[in-house]
Amino acid sequence: MTVNADFATRLKAGERLVGTFVKTPSPAVIEILGSVGLDFLVLDAEHAPLGREAIDLCLLAARAARIPVVVRVPVASPEWTMTVLDCGAAGVMAPHVHSPKQATAIAAAMRFGRDGRGFSPSTPAAGYGQRSVAEHFELSARESVLICQIEDPDGAAAAAEIAAVPGVDGLFVGLVDLGVASGLEAGSDELRALCRRIVAVASGDGARTGMFVGSAKEIPDWEGAGASFFLVKTDQGFLRAGAAAALATD
Repeated sequence: MTVNADFATRLKAGERLVGTFVKTPSPAVIEILGSVGLDFLVLDAEHAPLGREAIDLCLLAARAARIPVVVRVPVASPEWTMTVLDCGAAGVMAPHVHSPKQATAIAAAMRFGRDGRGFSPSTPAAGYGQRSVAEHFELSARESVLICQIEDPDGAAAAAEIAAVPGVDGLFVGLVDLGVASGLEAGSDELRALCRRIVAVASGDGARTGMFVGSAKEIPDWEGAGASFFLVKTDQGFLRAGAAAALATD
């Protein structure tokens, strides 16, 4: 089983998975974070300067480090979906998903065939031609997950329906955007309650749910609410905290 297929199996089974966001367009960052015991990484092309070339290099480093990397695309268009999957991403995190109809369209763009993505057996994901057409067609569906980000009131209200869309493997709560879009203060009881309602839609047959947390100490509480995968901080946050700790004199 490939690294990406193993990640997809574990995500769909509801295993606890812990990763972090990567916002620095550097293969070295991927290689370093791939060595510390994280289960996966999310390369953030929505909020960081990551074009196709940078994504391709970062995913090359991910293959060397044997760590699955999901890409949060700038917009969940068929073009971006095809690009990151052809480069070998373990999946797509789609921002601002607000309806089952939108989720259905994104899921269709993830798959080969009519109304789906174009097919090429010469991509990094296909081993540069090492896989046959039939083999890559079959394996790609097992190796690629779709995580829909819920970050506005419409998406929150439709979370259960989005989770039930065939091809949607996970929901991820966009905590900051959700608070801003809902007019709720960060850290408020109201925002926390809304997040708990979203992560509670996880089920054995539907999509799993995930949360961004500031510390691994927060994971057990959100697990109790229904979440199973977690993103702890960002590469930038770890760099800043490490530098600050090294310079501290107290």
